[in-house]
Amino acid sequence: MQGFSDLKRIGDEKVTAIGMGTWGIGGYESPDYSMDGESVEVLRYGLKLGMNLIDTAEFYGAGHSEELVGEAIKDFEREELFIISKVWPTHFGYEKAKKAARASAKRLGTYIDLYLLHWPGDSWEKIEETLHALEELVDEGLIRYIGVSNFDLELLKRSQEAMRKYEIVANEVKYSLRDRWPETTGLLDYMKREKMSLIAYTPLEKGTLARNPCLAEIGKKYGKTAAQVTLNYLIWGENVIAIPKAGSRGHLEENLGAMGWRLSEEDREKARGCV
Repeated sequence: MQGFSDLKRIGDEKVTAIGMGTWGIGGYESPDYSMDGESVEVLRYGLKLGMNLIDTAEFYGAGHSEELVGEAIKDFEREELFIISKVWPTHFGYEKAKKAARASAKRLGTYIDLYLLHWPGDSWEKIEETLHALEELVDEGLIRYIGVSNFDLELLKRSQEAMRKYEIVANEVKYSLRDRWPETTGLLDYMKREKMSLIAYTPLEKGTLARNPCLAEIGKKYGKTAAQVTLNYLIWGENVIAIPKAGSRGHLEENLGAMGWRLSEEDREKARGCV
């Protein structure tokens, strides 16, 4: 962890401002075993570079992504890592959520640092029941922190008010230079005031922002790429963490280079105009 100026907090834990996403690693909606060895090595490489946060979910590869994360972290000090996983809406509810969390922990081979409700689903009662089940899992030591994903401002507030014992510490949402809805809806400001972490997925818009010539031009001033400008724009926010997919060693090295410096406010404004 030495040498990073970009450490953020989730709860009481410090994590790197850029972590590793795993959507598509080990499959999408079903398992894909064809790249297992390479996927594990890429994740291990990211950990060796100092990125200590990995984001996964039971939905990714129907659980296989969690299995690959579990394999990748075996040779590392567990307390130095921060693992996020998520429960799918079909497993919302008191008993189902507990069962899903235990299954995820088994595939990971360890406890879960942050456990999220993956999507709101279609029932407030199920959301509330699931949040209360997760509070009990914190007491049991299976998970450490509770969060949500893809919750808008009103649903986040309602969920926070429903908590009996613990706080919601994070909301994982789609956020990029092209899709700045957390800024325009007040979600980002609210989460900052409440000391919640905003975890930004699809920050590079599936690579399209990494190929943006306007962002590349801004990057020349800093000796950085368009992708690095894009990620730096996001982590400029003190409570924002980005989780681009850990696709290759080269991508991880490029992501790493998005930390340790800051765009000027003038260049942040220019970056907004690039998309």
